Amino acid sequence: QVQLVESGGGLVQAGGSLRLSCAASGSIFSDTVMGWYRQAPGKQRELVASITRRGMKNYVDSMKGRFTISRDNAKNTVYLQMNSLKPEDTAVYYCYAHQFGVDYWGQGTQVTVSS
Repeated sequence: QVQLVESGGGLVQAGGSLRLSCAASGSIFSDTVMGWYRQAPGKQRELVASITRRGMKNYVDSMKGRFTISRDNAKNTVYLQMNSLKPEDTAVYYCYAHQFGVDYWGQGTQVTVSS
């Protein structure tokens, strides 16, 4: 079992930055992939970025260059640095962990970008 707790969401003006954190606890193994999804009102949940324990990163094209995912394995924590935020980035951001074919989810943190 893996438990995930996100923090760092909030309200920011367009062009601003936020840093999300996700602390994992429980059984974290060497092949656990962690990352972030987001869900905007009325839309499906979509992948933002993911990172393996060895640091291999994957980004959705529309967020490359603005968002940076990183991971501190010693702390079992994954981060999402979001820069140049746009109103269309407004969504609930969910941390996830994937291991042994099972997905674990955090409770979500709201990010609101005002124009």
